Amino acid sequence: MQRAALLDAARSLLSEGGTEALTFPALAERTGLARSSVYEYFRSRAAVVEELCEVDFPLWAADVSAAMERAATAEAKVEAYVRRQLELVGDRRHRAVVAISASELDAGAREKIRAAHGGLVAMIVEALGEMGHEQPRLAAMLVQGVVDAAVRRIELGAAEEPEAIAEAAVSMALRGVRG
Repeated sequence: MQRAALLDAARSLLSEGGTEALTFPALAERTGLARSSVYEYFRSRAAVVEELCEVDFPLWAADVSAAMERAATAEAKVEAYVRRQLELVGDRRHRAVVAISASELDAGAREKIRAAHGGLVAMIVEALGEMGHEQPRLAAMLVQGVVDAAVRRIELGAAEEPEAIAEAAVSMALRGVRG
């Protein structure tokens, strides 16, 4: 239960203040533990980040996958892939993952994030192949790039409404620059 409380506190800190806010004193304060007790659960900030990735990324990916499974066509699957990720932007778990991705991490944490992103991208490779892409893996990585750019735009509080950003991202993913 303490470990779960620490992870929940870490999510809150990351979503509120980015990686700079994720400190062991802050974790101790949020959970009511002594600072030394936090070290009993995690040896470093990177260890906290790695565990958050292991716990949260699969939940996020499962949510995106479920949205895709409800879609009837390959094009609808790609649209669901883009839209669901953008709908999750306001979720605390997502904000934490974005903050984690932007931080300076050790090689192990970076590799876990890369692997998790690879799993996410793999979700749409088949759909893009069905749509006729000659290099569906490359196309999937580019679609994820569009999603990542849209996420950053929403997170920054851009002038456009999140729904307008989502529409533009879906259009770019499905129709390219032709709109």
